[in-house]
Amino acid sequence: MPMMKGGELIAQTLVQERIPYVFGICGHGNVGILDALHDVRDQIKLISPRHEQCAGHMADAYFRVRHRPVATLTSTGPGSANLVMSLATALSDSSAFMAITANVPTSQHNRGPFQELYKHNQADFAQVLRPVVKRAFQPTRVDMLPLALRQGLDTMVTGRPGPVNLDIPYNVFQESDDVELPARSHLDRPHRPGASTEDVNAALQLLAKANRPVLFIGHGATLAEAGPEIVAFAHRLGIPVITSPNGMGCIPGDDPLALGFIGRNGAYPANQAGRFADLVLTIGTRFDDRSASSWQPGYSWNFPSTRLIHVDIDPQELGRNYPPTLGIIADAKTFMGQLLRSLDHAESAIDRARFGPWRSTVEGWQAEWESFVRPHFGDSTSPLRPEFVVGQLQRLLPDDVILALDSGVHHNWFMQFWKARRPQSMLNSWGYSSMGFGVCGALGAQLAAPDRPVVAVVGDGGFTMAPYVLCTAVEYNLPVVWVIWNNFAWGAIRDLQYGLFDGREIGTAFYHGQTGESYNPDFAAWARACGADGTTVTRPQDLPAAIELALKNRRPCVIDVHVDANVRPPSTGTWQLPPIPFKEPIFGRPHIQPTIES
Repeated sequence: MPMMKGGELIAQTLVQERIPYVFGICGHGNVGILDALHDVRDQIKLISPRHEQCAGHMADAYFRVRHRPVATLTSTGPGSANLVMSLATALSDSSAFMAITANVPTSQHNRGPFQELYKHNQADFAQVLRPVVKRAFQPTRVDMLPLALRQGLDTMVTGRPGPVNLDIPYNVFQESDDVELPARSHLDRPHRPGASTEDVNAALQLLAKANRPVLFIGHGATLAEAGPEIVAFAHRLGIPVITSPNGMGCIPGDDPLALGFIGRNGAYPANQAGRFADLVLTIGTRFDDRSASSWQPGYSWNFPSTRLIHVDIDPQELGRNYPPTLGIIADAKTFMGQLLRSLDHAESAIDRARFGPWRSTVEGWQAEWESFVRPHFGDSTSPLRPEFVVGQLQRLLPDDVILALDSGVHHNWFMQFWKARRPQSMLNSWGYSSMGFGVCGALGAQLAAPDRPVVAVVGDGGFTMAPYVLCTAVEYNLPVVWVIWNNFAWGAIRDLQYGLFDGREIGTAFYHGQTGESYNPDFAAWARACGADGTTVTRPQDLPAAIELALKNRRPCVIDVHVDANVRPPSTGTWQLPPIPFKEPIFGRPHIQPTIES
């Protein structure tokens, strides 16, 4: 076996696994591996953003676009602590990357050296990350690295994807041993377990008894790349499809069977279909509070009166919120393929005509919703109406655009009205709702798809948390366009104060200390100071030209769009912050489904 330093072993393993990028920031704790990365710089590119949280969000977004993980590299102490939020974001949304964190040298364990956490156990940083990773590994010798690397790589992508941590004392980067590279991982050979024949037949039997079925698809469908099978199944039987934000694009948003998102900020047809369905086939979703109207009966769903087939690769999610009539542990793509093939041999004939009356009812809800919302998409106001901004971006951005959305009130508008045309093209921090994900993740998305336009729609509050992204975009020539939804407020929380606390606003809007007027920095000037392009839009007629120019120039760009903060998304479901009573929908009303007889 060859003598190799730990840092060399890690670098060569990343090369072997065809991992093209390491996103990270230098520090004394990881300088020992930087030299090894220098030796392979023609095969692995080190991208160094200005903050470790950004590195994690970049790696997360890269995986969401390519479905192949990269690595992050952070130093001992605060540098690695800055990864906590991006790891939590990735874990919550089933996204994978390998977080390589440095720790103090083994010879100094439990002596309290610079940046050691030792209160309860020596070199205890791995315990900090334990709740936000799928698995943490802590090899303390060079000969322990091959196993930890192989297990870490496999763990990331086996079953439900998630981030892993390799916490490595920095002497291990420079020490040598007789070691070989680990065996190749499963990164290119994902496990895709299917359902049993009995479960497939049981699902078909439930479908044969249904009159008003719907599909509800989530990130599990996107991760499995099950879009073609889902679309084929929905079209074959004419079954409407509801999507979670991370499932959007698996069925094109402009497909007549695509109903969009469900819940408080969902589309009216989706909530109506959920309320009136007699069977829900859900693929890779969790029924969290925002996609289930905080589990209030009749506002989005009517379980257990409605029968439920719940398919997920993670057994922990089956029945977490709604006990299924039939629970199936399977990969979404594999299962939908099984279901399609089994339709030809089903004992009870299931054809498209059976659900014709149901489709007609759904089409009526779609027409009602369109009549209610469409007029505002043409409103010409200053500041700009939210619907106008969403509509113009939908009209002007190309079909292959990757949209990176940050957390904030703008996200509510895009959940409700954006029609994603492709899978893996609408990136959301859904489970953890992390501000900064869209701002930073757009950089990783651009590296994952260098030939596609990447547009990040972010709030003014979220952008000011991570403005350093402009430096990284200029440094690495990444032509990301940031559209800043500038409403001079933490708008989503300000809306809660107006909706739940009679408008008693405090701490949720930005005002100038001397004048008391609404305040934000000049974001366009900020961009230009960093070497990027920047423009400010306060009139609706100026928005199309700003978007078209940014796409044409293919340079880092900020478009600061002043949006009306006093226009709020029309709720079609509900959402509760217990014990505060929940609000009734603005459009539509709840419906309690009677119990279906067996």
